[in-house]
Amino acid sequence: MFILIGKVHEFDPTKRLVHPGHSSKGTENKQDEKILIASKIAMEKGYEEMMKRYASQQKHLSKRPNWVPVRTRNAEEPNELTVTNVNQTRDLFRVEGFDGGAAEQQTSKEWLRTHNIENVKLTLKDLVNKGKICRPKTNSETGKLQQHIQFEAVDINEFEYKLNLAIETYTKRIKWLLQGSKKIFGLIKGQRIAMLVDCSDANFGFGRVSGFQDSLLHLLDEQLSKKKGLYLAAFGTEIYPLWKNAMDVNCRSIEQAKEWVSSLKPRGGCNLLKALKHIYKQPDISTVLLIVGSVPDQGVNVLCEYVEQMGVGEEKQIFTVAYDCNNSHTVNALKQLAEHSGGNFHCYATASEEQIYTGTDISLLLSEIQKSQDVINKIKSMRQGLLGTALVTVMNEICNEVAKLPQSRFLPRPPGHDLPLQIDVPQFIPHTSEAWLAENGLKAKGLDLYQVLAPNAYSYREEFIPVIRKTVQSQVHQKAMAQFTWHDGSTKNIHVDMTQLFEYQKQLGATVKIFEKRIDWLSLASRKIFGTITGKSVLILVDLSLSNTNYLAHIQHSVRLLLEQQMANKEYFNIIIFGTEIKKWKPTLVRPTPENLQACWRWILDQQCSGSRDFMGGVHAALENDEEAKHNVDVDDLYLFTSGIPDQSADIVNAYLEEACAGRNLQLHAILFNVDDYDAHGAIPGRYANITKTAEVLRTLAHTTRGRFHWFRETGIIESDDIAAISLEIEKALNFSKKCALLVESVKKKYNIEEKYKNEMKALCAPPKHPALPPGTIMKALPAPKHKTMKQREDSQDQDEGPKALTWRPSSAKKSEEKLVARIRPQSAVEHRPSKDPMRKVKSTTKPQQAFFYTDNKNDIGAVYRKYPNSKSVRKNIKMCMIPDKEDQLSTKEWLRMFSLHKLKLDLNKMVSGPDCRHVSKPVRTLNKVVDARTCNIFPTVNVQGTLKHLQLLPSELKDYEEQTEKVLRRYLKRLQWLLSGSRRVFGSVVEKKIVLLLDTSGSMDPYMDELKKELASLIWDQLQRHGIKFNMIRFSKECERWKPKIVEPAEQTCHDAVKWVSTFVSNGNTCTLDALEMAFEEPDIDAIYLLTDGKPDSSTALVLHEVEKLNTDRNVIVNTISFNCDDSTANSFLKSLSKSTGGRYHHCHHTFDAHLFAHKLLTEGFVDHECANFSEFISFPAIPQQHPALPDFESDDLRLLGKEITQARRYLAQSRSYRAMYDSLRQMNDERGPPSHSCVTVGAGNKPRPLSAKP
Repeated sequence: MFILIGKVHEFDPTKRLVHPGHSSKGTENKQDEKILIASKIAMEKGYEEMMKRYASQQKHLSKRPNWVPVRTRNAEEPNELTVTNVNQTRDLFRVEGFDGGAAEQQTSKEWLRTHNIENVKLTLKDLVNKGKICRPKTNSETGKLQQHIQFEAVDINEFEYKLNLAIETYTKRIKWLLQGSKKIFGLIKGQRIAMLVDCSDANFGFGRVSGFQDSLLHLLDEQLSKKKGLYLAAFGTEIYPLWKNAMDVNCRSIEQAKEWVSSLKPRGGCNLLKALKHIYKQPDISTVLLIVGSVPDQGVNVLCEYVEQMGVGEEKQIFTVAYDCNNSHTVNALKQLAEHSGGNFHCYATASEEQIYTGTDISLLLSEIQKSQDVINKIKSMRQGLLGTALVTVMNEICNEVAKLPQSRFLPRPPGHDLPLQIDVPQFIPHTSEAWLAENGLKAKGLDLYQVLAPNAYSYREEFIPVIRKTVQSQVHQKAMAQFTWHDGSTKNIHVDMTQLFEYQKQLGATVKIFEKRIDWLSLASRKIFGTITGKSVLILVDLSLSNTNYLAHIQHSVRLLLEQQMANKEYFNIIIFGTEIKKWKPTLVRPTPENLQACWRWILDQQCSGSRDFMGGVHAALENDEEAKHNVDVDDLYLFTSGIPDQSADIVNAYLEEACAGRNLQLHAILFNVDDYDAHGAIPGRYANITKTAEVLRTLAHTTRGRFHWFRETGIIESDDIAAISLEIEKALNFSKKCALLVESVKKKYNIEEKYKNEMKALCAPPKHPALPPGTIMKALPAPKHKTMKQREDSQDQDEGPKALTWRPSSAKKSEEKLVARIRPQSAVEHRPSKDPMRKVKSTTKPQQAFFYTDNKNDIGAVYRKYPNSKSVRKNIKMCMIPDKEDQLSTKEWLRMFSLHKLKLDLNKMVSGPDCRHVSKPVRTLNKVVDARTCNIFPTVNVQGTLKHLQLLPSELKDYEEQTEKVLRRYLKRLQWLLSGSRRVFGSVVEKKIVLLLDTSGSMDPYMDELKKELASLIWDQLQRHGIKFNMIRFSKECERWKPKIVEPAEQTCHDAVKWVSTFVSNGNTCTLDALEMAFEEPDIDAIYLLTDGKPDSSTALVLHEVEKLNTDRNVIVNTISFNCDDSTANSFLKSLSKSTGGRYHHCHHTFDAHLFAHKLLTEGFVDHECANFSEFISFPAIPQQHPALPDFESDDLRLLGKEITQARRYLAQSRSYRAMYDSLRQMNDERGPPSHSCVTVGAGNKPRPLSAKP
């Protein structure tokens, strides 16, 4: 390819030169005149040459870089060994700017000296110089001559490529200038910097101080810490310097500078002229960094004149920065100051991102990008035939050859696209998912839940009994069956067989895995594109309309996979391509032999895209084929592979297919290839519809003929009838599994775990007859028991399911008790009444209750037991604790009501306080000493809440207790991690269903605004949308703004709108908390209000509490408060009072505590406290301050209650381990002392084991 550029030149007729004739007189004088003229000409030529040499010297001098003054202050003399006579300055200047380090230290003006398009020769003039001048030609229209310049296509493309690279380089430098502190203050040039900071009241207004100070600290760390010298001064009405003179940059000076920046405060006005006067008096300064955020007190002209006058002979450059200032006069003044001093100007504004591009560095780069883009536009104009006023002709000798190539040659193709097919013959005939489920589905395998439960299901019946002449309703004995809703809506009584349901669920799980494997199989290879090809005689309709030009290679590759993987086991096949024209590979269906498949693939490779989608023409060619009718070959399945709707109307197509398929076993399967939307400049199809409408039309088209619909794109399957059928079967299996779980749960509620191990019912023996009272015994009448007392006794007997523990009593206590009973009660009462002695056998006095009924055998009467006697009491074991793994959206208070240590019966103090055998020491007069009971050397003695008790829990029981406590403690830690994860870390858990969020956006929230936006987005998606919580939001600062008029459902689009509204938050103004609460109480139907703030309200806290109490008199709306990054104890106390007064919860986010690390340490250590490793170093009870790791003092209500329970569980765990260690110690002491003694071992609060009394 080459380009001819012609330019018209007009030629005037050549005029003849007329020479003056020679006169005959004054020949000698003429000779002298010639000599004078020759000498004059020679002098003029010499003068011109001299001037040219002078001009070249001046030009050479002008190219030299400006003289840089040498800094001699505090300079050291060079070492004589480093002095050389080689001049390297010219070489250093020549390579300056080419290395990366130097480029980072250069301003854009210095950097562009070596990187602009003039220097890299990418201007339009350089492009024209690449052309080759050809012989002029005559224009046929004007008759004038045209000069032609020929360009090679390689040069044009390379030139355009270099321009694009240059634009990319400029763009990268702009991005680099917008990183870190350079985005706010620009690139600071120089080695010894004096920074002047505007500390006026306007610049340090409300909400700007913290952000401004953070930016200055970032500037010190990133740029100024790399300089050699530094001088800092703040100016307002007066000047406030940090040092008297400039200081060398080191760690000490940088730390002083940071402390100085952190202590900046408003200083009145903005006296910029006084600051400039002060800084020009400072010696040894190369660059002045002037940061201004308000309007200066002086005018622009005064400041510029002063800088211009003081800058004479000075090398101080002023780099000006307009920090978040929207005043045009200030921006203009700073820009002029930078221009007069030879420095740079930079503008930063948070409200407008466009202002940052007005700075000197970035504006120069944008100007260079614009120049490069102009040259590229000129190149495009040349290719279109115009270049300014010149005529451009583009000649392409290979255009005709390129047009002959197929379109797929220009598209990216997979490797081996043109190679022959690698045919793989399938080993079985595939089926549709509907046919496959008929053989392998739940109903086919007898795994339908109703099939399984049918033999044990009994319907409710009501019949007339002739014998008793009554209508009798069927009844189920208590706990015998469970009610279950049948598939027809009726309720049936089910006998639940646990073993059967367990086996059934195992089979369900195995079947679901088979279903998932089939889904994976359907999503692989060519089945991902076409689905399963199930018919014996198959015809493929492929859409090659012009709108599919860009996807021709993909369509060809899809057909290749189909021919390789699914066509070899068919009986007949054929392929028809339809666009505007209809093309058949073969006139009729043919056998899928390897030769035919390879020939078909070669034919596919030669096809091109053209025209629109004449679907009806393709269907006519497929269904109305006379040649196939002659050979009695019918098409079983017709597969349509397309990316859009047909040219014909959907009603016409559906009516034709419905009529054509009548009486024939023919099905049309539609495959939709999801392509990107059509380009407005490309081919437009005959009929257009969006992808949703297209899918709807093709789905209807397939279902009309009992076919299947398949929709896919490059990333995967979007919709498939085959996969949908399997997914529906999986959902049915999951539903059956859930119903099984409900049945098991209903049975568990009726039967306790202990009832599985109850003894079989035995006949009760008649109670023994009481012997007659001995003579002389006076029988005193006992008062009849009250109804309430009897009821309590019956209840206690009903609840006492397990046998009670048998306790050993000393013989002395037994005898004294027998005497006391005999003295008070008669002998009969002593013998037959329950004794307090636990070693005595207790007989049950509870009689079984029977219910009588008539049988079918005339007047025969039957009986059933309705109430059984309680079993004997034995020692109670440690119960197994069951806490669900799924976290409930409940407050910690509600959660602990169900799963606290007390509710789980893991209160160790209560368990060891139960035995009646107290430690008793009595004085013996004969021995003159205090003697302990005999139980002291059998059971250890512990101090429980100030009372000495004999520990009757055995080591095995203590070990079981520790196992259950560790299990519960792990569950507590898991909930603690859950409460401190996600949005619950900041907002706590939202437990109400209708809430209003009050969000503080005052000026004090400015440093945390980005964090607040991020956490609010997490709250909306993590809790509100997931749990279906209706919500509304109100932001408040100096005024309140409501997001929606009322609370809304958490739909997906609504949540997107909420996140978008939150992203617009800007912090400013005061904190009108009371107005926000009043607006929230205007919501008619809410359960709770969540107030998030970082401090106290503007109004009185007592007033806010009083008004909230008044507003909430008849509403009972809960107000939950959230302290967001607030360390003010007064403000937090107000929030606690507000939440407590309304029954709400207080939450304070903890940023320093890592719940995952705490849980990891506790779990890896195995809940072992190092202080309890040896029995001689017991931890103290009840407080355990030395446990590690330790929980922080949570302020949040939810975290505080859970942390308290975790601490209590750890305390009980350590206490139980100490009890077990006591048994070992007691055993060792007994072994050492020999025979048993009356001594006992006690452990109190923080005490080591010690004997209570000496060995007698």
